[in-house]
Amino acid sequence: MSAIITRNDCHSSGQGAATAAGRSFGPNHRWKVLGIGVAANAGFSATFSGIPATAVVLRQGYHLSNAELGLALGLLGLGVALSELPWGLLTDRWGDRRVLLIGLGATAAWLLAMAMLVVPTASGIPDVTLLAASLLVTGLLGGSVNGSSGRAIMAWFRDNERGFAMSIRQTAVPLGGGLGALVLPSLALAFGFAAVFGLLAAASALSALFAWRWLHEPPPTAVGHAASSDVAGPAPLRNIEVWRISIAIGLLCFPQVAVLTFASVFLHDFAGLGTTAISASLCAVQVGAMVMRVWSGRFTDRHGNRRRFLRLCSALSALAFAMLWVLVVAVPAMPGGQPLVIAVLPLLLVVAGISVSAWHGVAYTELATLAGAGHVGTALSLANSFVFIGFFLVPVAIPGLLHLWSWPGVWLSAAACALIAWPIFLRQG
Repeated sequence: MSAIITRNDCHSSGQGAATAAGRSFGPNHRWKVLGIGVAANAGFSATFSGIPATAVVLRQGYHLSNAELGLALGLLGLGVALSELPWGLLTDRWGDRRVLLIGLGATAAWLLAMAMLVVPTASGIPDVTLLAASLLVTGLLGGSVNGSSGRAIMAWFRDNERGFAMSIRQTAVPLGGGLGALVLPSLALAFGFAAVFGLLAAASALSALFAWRWLHEPPPTAVGHAASSDVAGPAPLRNIEVWRISIAIGLLCFPQVAVLTFASVFLHDFAGLGTTAISASLCAVQVGAMVMRVWSGRFTDRHGNRRRFLRLCSALSALAFAMLWVLVVAVPAMPGGQPLVIAVLPLLLVVAGISVSAWHGVAYTELATLAGAGHVGTALSLANSFVFIGFFLVPVAIPGLLHLWSWPGVWLSAAACALIAWPIFLRQG
C-alpha cells in the first residue's frame, strides 16, 4: 500500500506523465481520481438521501406508519454506521481501488435484487421487516464508498489543494441527494419502486466502471517531500483529537439528517405542499450545499481557518433551526398570518438545510490532516460512523418527538445538536 504523499511531480507544470507499477499517468490524472470520488459518492448519496425524499410515497406504497417509516429509513443509516469503520480499516490495508470496486459492485447487485424482489406489486406488499432489512444491507455495502474515495483524493492532491478537492468530493453528497430528491419521488409515483431501485443500481454500477478504468494508487516517486501534515501520527482510534472532531462532525449531521429524512413529511403534513414543491425545496437545499461546499474548501485553503469556519457553521445552523422552531410555534398563534408564515417555512428550511450542509469538505480535510499518512481511510470512516449513527437515530427519534412535542420539538432538537457541536471545534489541533 502506498503512503499518502504530497504529489509535486505528477501535477506540476512541465513534469509530464508519471508511472507507477507499469502504468502511465498524465499530469492531470488527479482530476480523474476526483471525478471518480464524486461519481461514487453521488451514486450512493442518491440512495441514502434520495430514498428518504420518497418518504411520502414510500409510506403510502408500503402501507407504513410514521414509526415504521422512521425505522426503515433509520436502518439504512445504521447499516452505513456499522460498516464504515471496517471498510475504512480495509481501505488502509488493501488500498482504495479494491475496496471501492468491491463495495460499488456489491451495492449495485443488491439494489438490483431489491428492484426485483422488495417492491409493492399487485400480488402483495413487502412487510416492513423485509423492507427495513433490505435497506440495512444496502447501508452495510454502501459504507465502502466514503473512506476509500476520500483516501484516494488525499493521496493524489497537494496539501494546499486538499480542502478544495475534498470539498468538491463532498458536493457529490448534495448532488446525488438533490438529483434523488428531484427524480425519485416522481419516478416512484409514475413507475413504482422497481424503477427507483433499478436506477440506483445502475448509478452504482456506472461508478464501479469508472473506478475500474481510472482509479489506481499514485506513483511512489515524488520530487518534493511529504508535508508536515502527512507525517504518520498515532493511530486514529488512539488519537483523542480525531475522536473529538469525529464526534463534532456526527453531532452537526443530526440536524442535517432531520432535513434529509423528514423534511418531505414536514412540508407535506404541516405546510401542505405537493410533490413538485417538496422536490424543488429539497433540491434547493442540495444545490445550495454544493455551492457552499466548493466555496468553503477554496476559502479555507487560502486562509487556513478551517476550525473557525466550522464554528461559524455550527452557530449559524443553530440560529437557523431556532428560527424555524419559532415560526412553527407561531403558526397556531396567529391565524390571520398563517398563509404568510407557511409560505416562508420552505424558504427558512432551505436556509437551515444549506447552513448545516456547507462544512463537510472542510471538516473531513481537517480530520484527515490530523490523522496523518496511512490513517486517512480509518479516520474518515470513524467520522462517517458517527454521521450514519445519526442517519439511524434521527429517523427513529423523530416520530417520538412528533408524538410528544410535534414539529416544534423536532426543530428545537436540531438547533440544540448544532449548538452542542460548536464548542468542540474551539480547541485547535
